[in-house]
Amino acid sequence: MSEDLADLSTPATDRPGRHLALDVHAAVRAMILNGELPPGTPILQAALARSLNVSRTPMREAFRLLQEEGLIENKPDQRAVVRRIDPGEIDAVYTSRVMLESVAVSISVRTSTPELVERLEKAQLQMRRHVADEDINRWRHAHREFHDLTTEDAPMLHDSICGLRERAERFLRLAQLGHPMAWARWDEDHEKLIEAFRNRDHDLAVRTIAQHLARTAFTAMADIAPRLDAAATRAALNLLLSEG
Repeated sequence: MSEDLADLSTPATDRPGRHLALDVHAAVRAMILNGELPPGTPILQAALARSLNVSRTPMREAFRLLQEEGLIENKPDQRAVVRRIDPGEIDAVYTSRVMLESVAVSISVRTSTPELVERLEKAQLQMRRHVADEDINRWRHAHREFHDLTTEDAPMLHDSICGLRERAERFLRLAQLGHPMAWARWDEDHEKLIEAFRNRDHDLAVRTIAQHLARTAFTAMADIAPRLDAAATRAALNLLLSEG
């Protein structure tokens, strides 16, 4: 049982209904993303509710949220199942990430400050330490923080970018790209982004983030659907590089 599940294993009747449903959603979501519930696994509301020590009502709301995120298929009169990965979804998510994050980085790099550069360097240092320790959860947290910092001066795009990053996380875990030893290969890209923000080098920042995200998409596709190409992601990358 995951830590999230353990947190909910005691009676939770004092929690307001909506907050409890969000807690349940977070726990089941973590089970899917960390592979405890792999793609194609049937999941029963009643059994899961018993394991989390909650009623069916918050579980139904949690399932609704998971279905909206695309993590489960929950059709009427059928068992809910963890969704299998659609290679086309990988391509679509990373096409959107390449375009949106490139715009956000373009905005943020122009107003970069020494304080922001220092925070980026700190996040990179944390990633390197967690790679050495093979602490995957802390590495992921530092990695998310690093990329949040590169787009923080584009708040109008924040929610959309965060949603895409969360969807991408599932692909990365299932493609074994979420392990620090695998992600260490992208450290050079993080270093280039820091350099770009230090010098307010717009072209370097946009080129690096676009290539960084596209390379991740290509690697995920090669692992999950080796016969298919992330054609839309490639087109987005070529468009940005040609404009640079």
